[in-house]
Amino acid sequence: MTDYAPFDAAEHLKTDQDIAAWLEAVLAEVEATDDVSYFAHALGVVARTRNMSQLARDARMSREGLYKALSSDGNPSFASILKITRSLGLRLAFEPA
Repeated sequence: MTDYAPFDAAEHLKTDQDIAAWLEAVLAEVEATDDVSYFAHALGVVARTRNMSQLARDARMSREGLYKALSSDGNPSFASILKITRSLGLRLAFEPA
């Protein structure tokens, strides 16, 4: 039996373009399944590619609050999502369905 390491998307998100493309794919999945917690989880994955302490400061959140909001049990407000995405150097965009 071969042991495999668990897949960690954070290891593959090297550039801002990688991150944006992955979050777009996650958002499409969220739209298809209505599982909005998956988007918060995905932001948590992206946040792990950065310095969490600095990200928390940039988002004007506590480090613990950031971890909690982006955990599998987290339920961040839309305002928190906006703060985090801006602090990651991203912006949300919408297009006609």
